[in-house]
Amino acid sequence: MMEKPHVEVKGLTVTARNAAGERFPIVSGIDFALQRGEVLALIGESGSGKTTIALTLLGHARPGATIAGGSIRVGDAEITTLDRSALAELRGNRIAYIAQSAASAFNPSRTIMDQVIEPAMIHGLMPRATAEAKAVDLFRALALPFPDTIGTRYPHQLSGGQLQRLMAAMALITDPELVILDEPTTALDVTTQIEVLRAFKAVVLERGATAIYVSHDLAVVAQMADQIVVLSQGRIREAGAAAQILHAPADDYTRTLMAAARPAIRPTPVKVALPAAAPLLEIRNVTAGYGRIGKDGLPRVPVLRDINLTIERGGTLGVIGESGSGKSTIARVIAGLLPPASGQVLLDGEPLPPGLDGRSREQFRRIQLVFQNADTALNPAHSVGQILARPLAFYAGLKGNAAHLRVLELLDLIRLPASLIDRNIGGLSGGQKQRVNLARALAADPQIILCDEVTSALDTVVGAAILELMAELRRELGIATMFISHDISTVRAICDDILVLYSGTMVETGPRTAFATAPFHPYTNLLIGSVPEMRAGWLEESHAGAAPPPIGAAGDHPDLCRFLPRCAARVDGLCNITPPPRHGLDKGSAGASRILCHHGDESLIAS
Repeated sequence: MMEKPHVEVKGLTVTARNAAGERFPIVSGIDFALQRGEVLALIGESGSGKTTIALTLLGHARPGATIAGGSIRVGDAEITTLDRSALAELRGNRIAYIAQSAASAFNPSRTIMDQVIEPAMIHGLMPRATAEAKAVDLFRALALPFPDTIGTRYPHQLSGGQLQRLMAAMALITDPELVILDEPTTALDVTTQIEVLRAFKAVVLERGATAIYVSHDLAVVAQMADQIVVLSQGRIREAGAAAQILHAPADDYTRTLMAAARPAIRPTPVKVALPAAAPLLEIRNVTAGYGRIGKDGLPRVPVLRDINLTIERGGTLGVIGESGSGKSTIARVIAGLLPPASGQVLLDGEPLPPGLDGRSREQFRRIQLVFQNADTALNPAHSVGQILARPLAFYAGLKGNAAHLRVLELLDLIRLPASLIDRNIGGLSGGQKQRVNLARALAADPQIILCDEVTSALDTVVGAAILELMAELRRELGIATMFISHDISTVRAICDDILVLYSGTMVETGPRTAFATAPFHPYTNLLIGSVPEMRAGWLEESHAGAAPPPIGAAGDHPDLCRFLPRCAARVDGLCNITPPPRHGLDKGSAGASRILCHHGDESLIAS
C-alpha cells in the first residue's frame, strides 16, 4: 500500500476582485502531491501563479485575493480549515518560507543571531542558549564563513549570498516539515548562486524536509527538484517527474520555457571595411571610485583600475563580472554620473568632459543609460505617453501632435500596443515596463545605449523577448550597445566583444568567438563553470568554486592579482609575489583574447 502523501493539494482555486468589483480566478484547478522529503518545483513566467500557490500552503493569500476552493493538507493539518491562531502556530514553525530578497527581509538594526533564532523564541521551542548553538550548527552546515561569530554581525556587513543562506538558517531553526523557497537565488551572481544551491540542497537532504521550490530558471530547478509543475496563467500546463519535464516535455509551453532558458548564439554580423576612423566610444586608462583623491592618485574607495575599451559603431560589448566588480561604475563614468580620477572617455575621438556639468545636451543625447530596475527608473504616477514625451521635448523640442506621433512610433518600435499610451506605468507588467524603459532611451535618438542588467529582474521568457527586441533594434537602427551582466551565457549569445571584470580590473577581453573554447582566464573559467546545466546531477559533479591550492603569504605589491585568494590555478612563489602580465591567448580559429595572468595557453589547460 502506497504511503499517504506528506503534502497534498486538490482543486485549489484562488480568486481576486477586478476594478468592477467582480471576482475572477487567478489560480484554478491546482492538484499535486508530495511524499515526505521530496522537492517539488513550481515554474512558469511572472504572473503564472507560482508564488500565489506557494503562499496558500501557509494559509495566506495576498491583499484582495481569497483562497476560494479546494483542499491543502500538510501532514495532518488541513490548512483551509485552520483559524488565525492555528495558522500563526504553523507559520515559521512547521512550515517555513524563504523569500527572494534576503536584504529586505532582515532588520538592519538587529544582529543576525537575534533574527535567526527569533522563530524558535516566538514559538517557545527551546531555551535561547540551545537556539544559538543550533544556529551556529546551521551556519556551519550552510558553509557560512566564521560560523561561531557571524551571528554578532549586522545585515549591512554581509553579502547578498550570505544573507540568503542566513535566511535559510532562520527558516530551518525550527526543524520545519515543509520549506517553501521562493526564487531564493534569482538575485544572486552565478558564482554565489552555486554556493547557495549546494548549501540549500545539503541541508534540505540532511534534515529530510519536504520542499516547494518556486523558480523560473529551469537549470536551477534541475539541480533541486524531484517533481516539476509547469504553470501558465494560473493553471497547470504540465506536471511530472523532473527528468521527464526537463528532457521529454509534452507541452508546447514547457518547450518554450526550455528554449528561453538558454539564448541561442546569434551569428556575428559581417563588418564591412570602412575608411579608418575613431571608434564610436573609447575609454583610455580610466581609474575611478568614490571619495577624495589621495596622494597616490587613487580615490579613497577605488573601484576601477586602468580600464581600456572600445566600442565600434553598431557594435555590442558585453561587460561581465560578479556584484561589486565595477560593471555599473563603468557605465556611470561613460554617462558622466561619476567623473574618473584619471583617464579619458572619448566619443567619436573627442574627449568628453568628465562629469555632468561640462557636457552639452547633444553629448547627453548621444549616450543613453537604461537602468536595471524599471520599477525605480520610471515614475509610477506618470503614463507611458508622458514618460516618452519628456525626452522628445528635451532633446528634439517636439510637442503636441508631433510628439504624440513620435510616441506612437516608439511604442511600435518596442512592440507595445498604442492603446497603452495613456496607461500608468504602475499598471504594466515587468516586461512592459522594461520596454518603456528602453523606449525612453531610444526617444533621444542615441548612438550608444548602456544597458545595466536590463533582464536580470525579469523571468526567462520575458528576458529572452527583451534581448530579441534589442537585437532587432540594433539591426534596424545601427545603435551600439554596452550590455552589462553577470550572466556569461547571455553575453556570449548576443555580444560581439566581451570584457571580464574582477574587482575593478580587466582580467580578460576579446571577441565572443574566443569565449567559446578553452583556455580562459581562471576567473572566466569559474564564471562559465558556474552556469548550471539543464540536467540533474550537475551540481554534484561541478567543481566550480572548489577550494584553491594552498599558498604562502602574499607580498605587498599593490598590483598583485586580485583573483589570487580564489584562483584554482595560482602558483606559490609567483602569483603571490609578482604582478601578472597582460598577454594574448592563441585559440586558433576561435580568435585570440587577452588576459591578465602569469599562465599561458598550455599551463591554463593543464591546470
